[in-house]
Amino acid sequence: MLFCWLAMAAFVALLLYAVHGERSRVEWLAKPAASATFIVTGVLTGGLDSSFGRIILVGLVLAAVGDVLLIPKSKAAFLGGLVSFLAGHVAYAVAFAVRGLHTPSVFISLIPIAVAAAVVLRWLWPHVEAKMRVPVLCYVLVISSMVALAVGTAVHTHAWVLLSGAVAFYLSDLAVARHRFVKQAFLNRAWGLPLYFFAQMLLASHAGS
Repeated sequence: MLFCWLAMAAFVALLLYAVHGERSRVEWLAKPAASATFIVTGVLTGGLDSSFGRIILVGLVLAAVGDVLLIPKSKAAFLGGLVSFLAGHVAYAVAFAVRGLHTPSVFISLIPIAVAAAVVLRWLWPHVEAKMRVPVLCYVLVISSMVALAVGTAVHTHAWVLLSGAVAFYLSDLAVARHRFVKQAFLNRAWGLPLYFFAQMLLASHAGS
């Protein structure tokens, strides 16, 4: 388990080195390798032993597919990555529902989450081309719902690490959105990538809980 965390950190460091220096071959090596660490973690922690864990593993695999699709610089690849990550968020949302929910907490949490979603959309909207607005809107709705369900699961089962992973995933997506739609800069990747992989590892490490 510790080995997986250390391997993830090493591959993410290599990934940042590759991204900063625009070394595409190194990126093609480092990013899938970093993604593999959270899938392996999910399996080693017992993710195959329960419905909850298996659905989390589906989400982890979809996230890894999205990681690969975001490596090319084409719009088609980005859209494919967006769809893959969206499906991953749906898988996590289903997993949280399967694990158990405190329903009142879900609905209460929707209030601040909806406000946050509105702020994010207002920030992004002027920068999003017309054909991408529907996918972006769907993505924000799905990820917001996923976080709300994570709140419900955390309150019901006291699995606060799962909520931390969901929130970290949400925040890391803001870095991706800023890089794709607002302003491309290494700073987006410098904080977004480590936070993203940390989020996946948090979720993976509790796949068997």
